[in-house]
Formats: sequence, structure tokens, C-alpha cells
Amino acid sequence: MPEARKVGIIGVGKYLPQHVLTNYDLEKMVDTTNEWIITRTGIKERRIAAENEAASDMAVKAARNALESAKLKPEDIDLIIVATITPDMFFPSTACQLQFKLGITNIPAFDISVACSGFVYGLVLAEQFIKSGMYRNALVVAAEKLSSVTDWQDRSTCVLFGDGAGAAVLAQVNKGGILNSTLGADGSKGDLLQLPAGGSKMPASIRTVENRLHTIKMEGNILFRHAVKIMADAARKVTEPLGLKGDDIDIIIPHQANLRILDALALRMGVDPKKKVYLNIEKYGNMSAASSAVALCEAVEEGRIKKGDKILMDAFGGGLTWGALVIEW
Repeated sequence: MPEARKVGIIGVGKYLPQHVLTNYDLEKMVDTTNEWIITRTGIKERRIAAENEAASDMAVKAARNALESAKLKPEDIDLIIVATITPDMFFPSTACQLQFKLGITNIPAFDISVACSGFVYGLVLAEQFIKSGMYRNALVVAAEKLSSVTDWQDRSTCVLFGDGAGAAVLAQVNKGGILNSTLGADGSKGDLLQLPAGGSKMPASIRTVENRLHTIKMEGNILFRHAVKIMADAARKVTEPLGLKGDDIDIIIPHQANLRILDALALRMGVDPKKKVYLNIEKYGNMSAASSAVALCEAVEEGRIKKGDKILMDAFGGGLTWGALVIEW
């Protein structure tokens, strides 16, 4: 029986909008303080996309950086997956818009809506397509313009979110690559994090706009408890079959949701968060699916990830959804 194909990441890229919104700026907008935001979340600032900058605009910049990193041209890509909960529009998909902007034709392109777990979901999907031999080079992009669905009058949520995009190119590799992965969902808890209006259940109307139902609604305290447990369980599910413990992982790239969640995750895994966990939440806040993608790219750029390193990616988001994977770089 032939050995199964190994699939790895051969290039990464990112894009962050220029405009920086600091906690001090937020102090002028809502009843909050810089100290409160840092203490509760670990966030100091976040990036905000320009008014005319859509998810696909950010996606194409991150994608081009990833292609350059992979030493590939757009025409070398034969599959595009975009993870986003802030698409340019319901349809056509943001992936199709990205395909057009990259100048690629006649390849499959589709969006996935898995909130903060989107980048991990996208990597696992792309891995399966390449493993099957159906496609060779896959482009996975996570792009989010959360500022467009943030209630800037809600001090409990507006301090959390930012905009940005990250990308990865996957292909068959000779050694290492994705060693193990897990995905999950629990739709019974979907009301803990949602954007209520705009879909077929609650179409846009004067009432939905006046009641600010086109913005993110979140039960933060309940989500916190679920996030810590589910992310820790997902980490164990992908590491234990490989015989790996926390000390065997060179770096953890978690979804950048909240510093307290990430510290609690490190504690459950028995690792030092300052040594093992990559953090950029203080600069960008929570960018949903784009958080993991940008964090992975920056860890590579900063030399925190080297050839042969074992990386744990772990994410949790609305749905509820979650996903984790171990990669040998």
C-alpha cells in the first residue's frame, strides 16, 4: 500500500490595515478605560480597515505575500478557501472575488463560515484535498473586517475586535507537515456568539437596524469557560495520539481571543505561556479567523518557528466551533 501523502505549509503571508485604534481612542468613544481593557483582555490596540477596504481587498494582499513566500505564482494555485464571517457580500463568495483579483480562472474557490476557527478548518480541508490527489497547491486565506459588524456603543464587545488577513499555501511535502488534526462543533450553544440579523431568519429591516441587530452579540463570561475547556480538550486530542506532551511542542499558535483564556489554556497544558505560547493580541485584538493566520505568519517572520519544530494550532469560535492541529515545520 503506497504511503499517504504528507501535506505541509510552504508559504505564509499577512496584511494589517494602516489605521490603529488604541484603548485611549476607545476611552473617548465608550465608557471604558485603557487599564480595564488591558486587565480583562490583554489588548492595547487593534487595526481598523478603511471604509472602502473590503475583506477581499485584505485577502488579496495577504495571499500575494503568501505566494511570494512559497515562491509560487497565482496560476500555480488550483484551490482557494477563504475563511470569513465578514464577506464582501453573501454572494458571490469572497473566495471568488479573491480568485478574480489574483487573475486565476477555472479553479474551485469557496468560503467557509466557522468564525474564529476558520483558519484551522481551512487548513484541514485543504490538507484533505491535497492528500486525495485532487489538487496540488491550495491557498487558504482568513480575512475579517469585524469593524463592519461591531457595535461601537457596546463597551463589552467593541474593545475586543480588529481587522486583518492572513494566508497560507499548502502543498505536498517530503517530510513533516500536518501530523494530526481535529475539528468540532456544538450548534446548541450558537446563541452565545452571534450576529442575529441580515440572514433569512431575520432579514434587514428598519427594526433590525434600529435595534443594532446587525452587530456581534456575545455572552462573554459563559464563552470564557467553554473556550478554555474545549481548546484544552482539542489540544490533547491531537497531541496524545502522537505521543506528544506540552514540553514536546515547540510553539503554540492559539486563536487570539483573550489573554486570560490563553493563560488558562497554557496552565491546563502544563506549559509556560511566556515561552511556549505565541501572542500578538495586544497589537491586533481578536480578528476572528484572521487571528491564527496572522499569528502563524508573524511567528515565522520573527524566527520563532524553525524547520523541524512541532507547532500546535488551536482555535475556538462561534457556532460553537473548534479545531486544532499539529504541524511539523
